[in-house]
Amino acid sequence: MTSAYCSDLSLSSGESLAGTATTAEHWLLVEMGGSWPRDVSADGVLPAPAHDAVTRWLERTPGSRVLFIRRPGRPVGSPVAFVVRAAETTTEVRRIALERPGDLGDVEFERDGDRTDRQLVLVCGHGSRDACCARRGVAVYGALTAELGDSVELWMSSHQGGHRFAANVLVLPVGLHFGRVDPQDAERIVAGAQTGVIELACYRGRTCYPQAAQVAERVLRDAFRLDLVADLQFVGMDGEIVRFRGRDGSEYDVAVTGAQGPSVPLSCGAEPERQESFSGRIV
Repeated sequence: MTSAYCSDLSLSSGESLAGTATTAEHWLLVEMGGSWPRDVSADGVLPAPAHDAVTRWLERTPGSRVLFIRRPGRPVGSPVAFVVRAAETTTEVRRIALERPGDLGDVEFERDGDRTDRQLVLVCGHGSRDACCARRGVAVYGALTAELGDSVELWMSSHQGGHRFAANVLVLPVGLHFGRVDPQDAERIVAGAQTGVIELACYRGRTCYPQAAQVAERVLRDAFRLDLVADLQFVGMDGEIVRFRGRDGSEYDVAVTGAQGPSVPLSCGAEPERQESFSGRIV
């Protein structure tokens, strides 16, 4: 019997993870306990003043994204929020203590909060959005809860993008996005990411890069066996040419072009459709 799960269908089709990371440099993470609706950005999910403040922040902040976060079993008497800058060379995490979610309406997102050096590990477990996020994400979150120490902030998150790549794990502020993470591999992948080592087999891309740059980065990492975050720095794009600089100062050009991907559903229960894909070659 053919699996109805979109993550199984994506994997069996051979769909590549390269270049599939969500693109964002600014993240707002809001602790919201309980179950989440399918669309956490909808009116009425947050109290009106908080919803309006978050909407205004998104509108004035290019490359921004909001996620809900929670820790199953944690009492949410005093929720927290995180404002994260996840650029390639400039990172920052600020932790904001709230008395209630509605207090977001009074927050100055550009300056409030206490800076922290702790890294954030987010596992997508948004089951009301897609069954694969619940089935695979919850298992990975449980494995990480048992194995990770107190050096990181581990949270379950709302939809990160890419149900069919579940389980999805996002490490901030470095902005490494991983997919198809299995519970037995999760601790190794996250521990590596904490020290700047990328598990390429599960690597979707770096969230500060546009999609074409994510593809070019992966081409270079595979070609030269580069698995350290510091091995490559994005220089820029000129048409289909993407340029990166290595740690020794050498520059590499990759031509990135569109290609036809496999026909798979975007999420569980959806009809299969041809997915956008890209290919790259060093020039």
